Amino acid sequence: MTILTIDTAMAKRMVEAYAVHGASIVGQPGGWSVILHMGKTKTPLGAQRTNKPRMWRSLDRCVEYLKNELHIARFELLDATNYSKTPLVNSKASIDASDRLRKTHAAAAHDKWFREQVEIGLAEADDPDTAWVSHETIKEDIAKQRASLQARIKKAVR
Repeated sequence: MTILTIDTAMAKRMVEAYAVHGASIVGQPGGWSVILHMGKTKTPLGAQRTNKPRMWRSLDRCVEYLKNELHIARFELLDATNYSKTPLVNSKASIDASDRLRKTHAAAAHDKWFREQVEIGLAEADDPDTAWVSHETIKEDIAKQRASLQARIKKAVR
């Protein structure tokens, strides 16, 4: 059996049209959900872009949301019978979302750092006082370092 929910935008319109006659806050494993009363029909307030009931971990945040977003300040029922802090099932979606957000912030920080480094490099390259070293000079220097290292290795092996 599929439970139909009402999203916040629709709930706001229904409250403005006086179609919502009341609300109940119901405790669930992992948090609190809201049931909207419309005549003889009772429908859960849904999460964004899903047909699942919206959940709040904190009762205070749930009440604050209802007061500020839906302008509902009076509740017919507060049922904490089934409430527990621990969700029935681990919320993998919540963990995935926080992990994605953390990775997004890390990527943005790296991108900012990288762009700063490129700007520093371009400024240094454009500076007339920058000393340039030719490719041949570098190759000769590396060849000398390699020969020196090989000589030290031969001495250490003997």
